Amino acid sequence: DIHKLAEQTPGFAGADIANVCNEAALIAARKNKEAVDMSDFQDAIDRVIGGLEKKNKIISPEEKEIIAYHEAGHAICGWYLEHAYPLLKVTIVPRGSAALGYAQYTPKEQYLYNTDQLIDQICMTLGGRASEDIFFGKISTGASNDLQQITKIAYSMVTMYGMNDKIGNISFYDPTQENYFTKPYSEETGKMIDQEVRKLIDGAYVKTKKLLEEKRGDVEKLAKELLVKDVLFKSDVETLIGIRPFEEKKILDIEPEDAVSTVPPTTIPEELTNPPQI
Repeated sequence: DIHKLAEQTPGFAGADIANVCNEAALIAARKNKEAVDMSDFQDAIDRVIGGLEKKNKIISPEEKEIIAYHEAGHAICGWYLEHAYPLLKVTIVPRGSAALGYAQYTPKEQYLYNTDQLIDQICMTLGGRASEDIFFGKISTGASNDLQQITKIAYSMVTMYGMNDKIGNISFYDPTQENYFTKPYSEETGKMIDQEVRKLIDGAYVKTKKLLEEKRGDVEKLAKELLVKDVLFKSDVETLIGIRPFEEKKILDIEPEDAVSTVPPTTIPEELTNPPQI
């Protein structure tokens, strides 16, 4: 299904797509297949986006459950927050050097963001931490990267975009980094900035926990299904909890019914059917 593959590769350049095709051919060759099929392309996209699958990474059942609820929290927030990016896929398969799981979203073709949109992005990013808090009563180190992201967004809102009433319509953005070692504001203003950033993030966390408490049953459905299947696509989520309650603008110019390939299955080159042993 070309349309499904296209939706999973938003923003990919021609070289990225070529890389996916090459990876898919190699994956199919390792499985001694005569042609590349959809599952090979899915695995190739995961490899390009998330890195090499860590099959040798041993994760305890307890940790796997935490990861499942963490990723389900992200997914549910993205599903029920109007301005969050639409969910494409969520997985608890370890990939790359650090990722124990990840959720993939469709980035919107958008260049301007208002306050509500940025706050929804913060809430979605906090969804994993909030889910752990709700279902296990404690938090883990799994949200480290999430916290870095939301801190960066919050400071940008307060110090760059003029999206804070107390700081006002002032931007401390320093593209030349002339003030790298000395801040272009007083110590008192610095304290105020820190307070407003903390206030913004704390408010977003309260909003996130409230949403996940209201959708507790949906979080559990996704987490339990992730523990069984490891990977859930948008269609799986729709089957479990229903259609996302917001209209989504398609980023593609083609309609699903027109996206049927008439090209025969790709034949694996002979030199790839017997790859060298490493």
